[in-house]
Amino acid sequence: MLHLPFMELPVLDTQPTERADAARNRRRILAAAAKLFAQQGVRCTSMDAIAAEAGVGKGTLFRRFGDRASLALAVLDETERAFQDAMLSGPAPLGPGAPPCDRLRAHGAAMLDHLDLNLEILLEAEVSSSGGYLRSEPYRIHWLHIRNLVSQARPDCDVDYSADVLLGALSAQVFAHQRTGRGMELDRLKAGYADLVDRVITTPIR
Repeated sequence: MLHLPFMELPVLDTQPTERADAARNRRRILAAAAKLFAQQGVRCTSMDAIAAEAGVGKGTLFRRFGDRASLALAVLDETERAFQDAMLSGPAPLGPGAPPCDRLRAHGAAMLDHLDLNLEILLEAEVSSSGGYLRSEPYRIHWLHIRNLVSQARPDCDVDYSADVLLGALSAQVFAHQRTGRGMELDRLKAGYADLVDRVITTPIR
């Protein structure tokens, strides 16, 4: 059986250099938007409310982000960067230093927390992109991360297919159905995902 090499994960593009005051305004706007989106939902949060919460003028907000949809994607981008930093260089078991199976379980638990906090934005990204989200950079990064860990733990299995299955179980649409349609608690979903990882990684191939 072919042993697949470890693949370096890409990193999201860094932000271009900006003036200190502009960078400060950006951080304040993103923090305000993230707070209000979590409290009220994306569709129920006005740009006026975000500007007021951030303490900036509406003109500054619109010049920087254009509209609410663009701002929502910027908020998601910030959370994805933090998530990727934790995966690549944070403490174990999400970060390096733990066995691959432990890291897969930790990644799943962190993704479920991420979905719980940012479901509306992530659901919008999946549903409204006509499949584009599956080709997006954040999706590719998470897929490669899972694939790398599966290839370390089970190089004898179909690594690409297993990565698809494990990441597919963490889709926003599946999560929304489980949480709202079935009323499943977050701890139950984390336990179920950990069990899925164990079955994918430890079940012998027949």
